[in-house]
Amino acid sequence: MAKNKKKPQKAVDIKSLYSVEGGVLKRKAKFCPKCGPGVFLAAHKNRLSCGKCGYTEFIKKQEQEK
Repeated sequence: MAKNKKKPQKAVDIKSLYSVEGGVLKRKAKFCPKCGPGVFLAAHKNRLSCGKCGYTEFIKKQEQEK
């Protein structure tokens, strides 16, 4: 049997996680409540998830439409 080849992962662009407003650095993504500051939650179609500890927050359909 042939082995499955893994697809190369895309690197996260750090610039997409932060914005500068009036000389103040603002973080766009939420932090993981279990891991603490410095670990962002990944945004998926219907949920936010932490890649380090596996914490998941599901987004309600009403919030997705906004």
